[in-house]
Amino acid sequence: MAKSKYVNPFRPGAGHKPPYLAGRKREIRDFKRLLEQDVVLENMVLTGLRGVGKTVLLDELKPHAMEAGWLWVGTDLSESTSLSEQNICTRMLADLSLVTSSVIIQTEEKNKIGFGEPTKVQQHFDFETMVGIFASTPGLTSDKLKNVLETAWRILKPCGIKGVVFAYDEAQNMKDHASKDEYPLSLMLDVFQSIQKKGIPFMLLMTGLPTLFPKLVETRTFTERMFHVVFLDCLNESESRDAIINPVRKLPQQTQMNEESVELVVNASGGYPYFLQFICREIYDVFLRHAGKEVSVPIADVNRKLDTDFFSGRWAKASDRQRELMTIIAHLPNCDTEFTIQATAKKSREMLAKPFSNNQISSMFVKLGESGLVYKNRHGKYSFAVPMLGEFILRQDPSA
Repeated sequence: MAKSKYVNPFRPGAGHKPPYLAGRKREIRDFKRLLEQDVVLENMVLTGLRGVGKTVLLDELKPHAMEAGWLWVGTDLSESTSLSEQNICTRMLADLSLVTSSVIIQTEEKNKIGFGEPTKVQQHFDFETMVGIFASTPGLTSDKLKNVLETAWRILKPCGIKGVVFAYDEAQNMKDHASKDEYPLSLMLDVFQSIQKKGIPFMLLMTGLPTLFPKLVETRTFTERMFHVVFLDCLNESESRDAIINPVRKLPQQTQMNEESVELVVNASGGYPYFLQFICREIYDVFLRHAGKEVSVPIADVNRKLDTDFFSGRWAKASDRQRELMTIIAHLPNCDTEFTIQATAKKSREMLAKPFSNNQISSMFVKLGESGLVYKNRHGKYSFAVPMLGEFILRQDPSA
C-alpha cells in the first residue's frame, strides 16, 4: 500500500505539545496576572489528573514569562531529587546556573611567568561559583541556599530582570523523610517564603497530581496562603471539538470527520486532552491509509488499544481484592467525579455476599492512593486518580 503524503498531526504522549492547544485561556490569564507582581505574594500550583495536559500547559506558560521579562528555570522533580536536602539544593542551583552562567561577576588580571602582558580571567556566576558560595556559608542547609539565591538576585537585578520562575513538573514526588532527618520539601517551601518576604521576585510554579497541594499544606500550613491553585479539568465540548477539527483543516476533504464522528470522539475521550490525541491519532492513521475511500471511525478498536496502552498497566498494580473494591466504585453513578467511603460501603452491600466494611475501605483507599489509583480530594472525598478509570473497569466486568 502506498504511503500517504499527508502526516498525521496528532501526537499523544507524555508532555507532547498538541498541534492545537484548545482551552486553557483562563489558566494562562491567571499566570500572567501573577507575573505582574512586584513582590511575590502568590505562587502557583497546577494540578489535575494524568492526561489532562499539565506538562503541555507548563511549557505554554514559559514564553509568557520570558516575554514579561522573567527568567525561567526548572525541570522534572524525580524521586531521587527529594531524597535529601542536599539533593534539592543541588537541583535548584544546577537549574539556576543555566541562565546565570553567562553573567560575569569578577575580572582578575593574572601575570604570566616571564615576559608578556598579564591575562584577564573572568569569573562567571556559574554552578561552580554557586557551590563555592553554598559551601562557605555558615549555618543550616536552608541558610546556605538562601544566601546563594539572595546573591543571585543582587547579580541579576542590574541586568533588568523582572524575576525568576522556578518551574517544577511532577512535584508530587517531593516529600520529607522524618525517619532520616531529611526535609527537602520543607526546605524548599521555607526558603521561598523567606526570600519572597525580603522582596526577591523568585516565583515557585509546581505542577503535579491532585495529591500535590494537600501534601504541601500538610508539610507547611502557610502554603494555603502562599499558592494560587489551578485545577486543570477536562475540556468542554466546544474546546474538545476545536482540538479535533483545527489540526486537520489542511488535510483532504475526504479525511475530515463528519459531525457524528466528531461527537463520537468527544464522548469517547471525555474531553481529556491525552485521550483526544490518542483517539484521533488512531483514527487518522486509518483515514490517511485509505484516503479517497469511505471509512468509518473504528472507535471500538481504538478503545481496546487505549485499554491496553493506557489503563492495563495501572490496573495491574492492584491486587484482586483492590480490583473488587474499585469495581464496586465503578458502579457508583458519580464514580468519575468523587465518592465517599459510606457510598462505597452501601454499594458493596448491594453487590457482594461479603461486603466491605467502612474500616476496610478506608484502609484500602490509603493503599490505592500509594499506588496512584485513588486520591483524597480537596473536599475530603475520594476520586479516581486516573481519568475515565470507571469506564475501563466496567469494560472488564462481565456483569456490567
